[in-house]
Amino acid sequence: MADMEKRKRVMQRSIALGHCICDARKPCPCDIFKQKNICLCAGERVESVITGPVRLTQLVEKPGCASKIDQAFLKSALKGLSFAPNANVLVGAPAGDDAGVYKISSDCALVQTVDVFSPVVDDPYTFGQIAAANSVSDIYAMGAKALTALSVIAFPARELPDHVMHDILRGGIDKMTEAGVAIIGGHSINDPQIKAGFAVTGIIHPSRICTNANARPGDVLILTKALGTGIISFAWQIGRTSEQNMKAAAISMATLNKKACELMLAHDIGAVTDVTGFSLMGHLAEMASSSSVDVEIVFDHLPLLPGVLEAAADGILPGAIERNKESCLKQAAPQPEISSEMLDICFDAQTSGGLLISVSPKNAQTLLVDLHKNGISDAAIVGRVLGPGKGIVHLASDGTCKMPQPSQKQALNCTTVDTPKAVTDKPPVACCADAAQILQPGGSNVPEKFIDFLKSANAPGALDAHTKQAMAIALSVLAKCEPCLKMHLKKAQSMGFSRQEIDEAGWMAIAFGGSPTMMFYNDIASSVLGN
Repeated sequence: MADMEKRKRVMQRSIALGHCICDARKPCPCDIFKQKNICLCAGERVESVITGPVRLTQLVEKPGCASKIDQAFLKSALKGLSFAPNANVLVGAPAGDDAGVYKISSDCALVQTVDVFSPVVDDPYTFGQIAAANSVSDIYAMGAKALTALSVIAFPARELPDHVMHDILRGGIDKMTEAGVAIIGGHSINDPQIKAGFAVTGIIHPSRICTNANARPGDVLILTKALGTGIISFAWQIGRTSEQNMKAAAISMATLNKKACELMLAHDIGAVTDVTGFSLMGHLAEMASSSSVDVEIVFDHLPLLPGVLEAAADGILPGAIERNKESCLKQAAPQPEISSEMLDICFDAQTSGGLLISVSPKNAQTLLVDLHKNGISDAAIVGRVLGPGKGIVHLASDGTCKMPQPSQKQALNCTTVDTPKAVTDKPPVACCADAAQILQPGGSNVPEKFIDFLKSANAPGALDAHTKQAMAIALSVLAKCEPCLKMHLKKAQSMGFSRQEIDEAGWMAIAFGGSPTMMFYNDIASSVLGN
């Protein structure tokens, strides 16, 4: 039960100030109070109004490593910063490697890294596992042994039940335990966007450090995990891939690179990096530049997650691909047979991706066999180091991989990974602009001229498609047209709208229509988008 006296006292203070005392950017009463009759400033919790599982990917703008700052912006922000010289720093920030290395004795050096990102799956426990696997991967990319970790989590306390945060942490603890890493503390912050990760410390002999700057001419390139986590995660977020495809991606992301690291160290390896947010092309370009070589990869030899080719053919490509292109497209040299979709896959931001290893030709097949024998079945030889160069990544095709034809499928109404019941909804017949895409001309219900008018009204003009879609949501709410609203909510998701954008469009109608309109919107939005 809410403490009404406390609520009254807190809200009176906020209203008198003209600002919420918990978030000075917001007025009082805030949107959460208007929608759910909950005053977070008075210590009231959200659990009582949340029903069913929490879908984490619906609470963030960009899932996984796609939420990270892109290479181009990062390099610009770091430009001009100086780091004090230290003889014990063996690998430092200017190197841009996977982790830093600090020498503490003649036979021991510390390896340190930190990695944090937003949810890439819906299930909190699985997200925690992936966050841990991704964070410790940088230690393995340096060829080191991971010892300890500090957890880092940002969480909207009071806006989500505490069991969600508990499960994220539990997943991370279990995965770090599997890795043999002791979690010795952590840090939390109240933040509207969920993020989780770890700062990890390992050790290595100073003479055995693996870096991304030692790719040798003639080396063979091996990738240990399948690509496509960014594309599949985005497709899942907007309801455009199956539960089976998302589950395969989740399993891959939650798999440690520990065994791959142990196996590679037994062979004559050159450079190593792990493939994460900067994409295969981004990390390979960094390796090539740091090693002063040019490299070649063959698209047809790349291991891909189920559903990646189909999603790319349908244009289901997250924005992180464009940001990665902006950072290093100039280093890419695709052959004419490489389609734009193939290139996009190579620039897809990966979360908890595999190790990319350059290994001598005489050891390549042996290493590949060892990886396969130890359950790393997606490992593949994907290319080679050509010779001295300026960091150019040549992308070729041998013609064995064919892009599928685009499908005409409607968005899938997917459930969480733990409940494999992906359902394809038939689009409802609505009475607004998108009816033109569903009803056939010449029918008895909708004259052809009216359909033409609807198409014209819905087409981008002085107002772009994004703005018109937001207007369609607001008008559907105000008209209380259930099939219209369901259709426009799904279309907004497929167009990449964030939940915040959708809600703000709905709130415009609520501002004019009052409480009955709010009840209508909340009911339909919950059924289509989840809580």
